[in-house]
Amino acid sequence: MRVETSASVRAVEQLRLVFAELHAVTVRDSVSFHGAWAVFDEHGEPLDPAVSSSAVKNMLDQIEWWGTTLRDARAVRPNAA
Repeated sequence: MRVETSASVRAVEQLRLVFAELHAVTVRDSVSFHGAWAVFDEHGEPLDPAVSSSAVKNMLDQIEWWGTTLRDARAVRPNAA
């Protein structure tokens, strides 16, 4: 793992603590491109779109689930902290 990659991963983990204090929900899945220069072509298109598409779908599915769940919960019990 390169230094800037590991540093960004650690920064995200620290931000999870901040968001928890703000009563915000975070998702565990993310979309990252380790060695980005090797996974995109000269036009910025992914060389293997299936890899990034799968990661994007997983993350968006989690966001949709949390959004729907929190909306429904807040309709039943608004402003619950």
